[in-house]
Amino acid sequence: MGSNLIIRTVEIGLFFFLLLHTVQGLLLWKQNKSARPVKYTVNKPQANSTWYSRSMGLLGTLILIFLILHMYHFWVPSRFGGIANVRALNEVPLADYNNQMVLNLFEEMKLVFQNNLIVVVVYILGVVSLCWHLLHGFQSAFQTFGVNHKRYTPIIKAAGIGYSIIICLVFALMPIAIYLEWVS
Repeated sequence: MGSNLIIRTVEIGLFFFLLLHTVQGLLLWKQNKSARPVKYTVNKPQANSTWYSRSMGLLGTLILIFLILHMYHFWVPSRFGGIANVRALNEVPLADYNNQMVLNLFEEMKLVFQNNLIVVVVYILGVVSLCWHLLHGFQSAFQTFGVNHKRYTPIIKAAGIGYSIIICLVFALMPIAIYLEWVS
């Protein structure tokens, strides 16, 4: 898939929007801090917001660390092979795909997750952080675009909860299934 022009274009767009999202998040955090330089005398944030909505910076940072680790383990070896990850070429067999030798990512996944509980735990923590981040971000994105209505907001929130849990559960199942040897 790394040689497919559409996939490569989407990858570049994904990187661009990831950077844009990070910059916008930092700018929003700075605006929020400067909007009220004097702290409230009585502060009960749990009365009108969720923990994860107040922790977007922390969760975003954890997700960024997770993404760097994920890219190190999978994206870099699949795109740059031996230059970026000599271990992959020594331990993971290459697969023949349309007369081109490419890294077998399933074997790479087994190598990364099979005997390394720490990496599995870090991935699961990254996915849990992503779940909390999405729980707030899904509904918040609709609100940013002006979709905030007493009739539709509960539906959007419910869809966001379902989406966040399903996506993150599926992502968490991959390292768990390989570590517990449910797949081989």
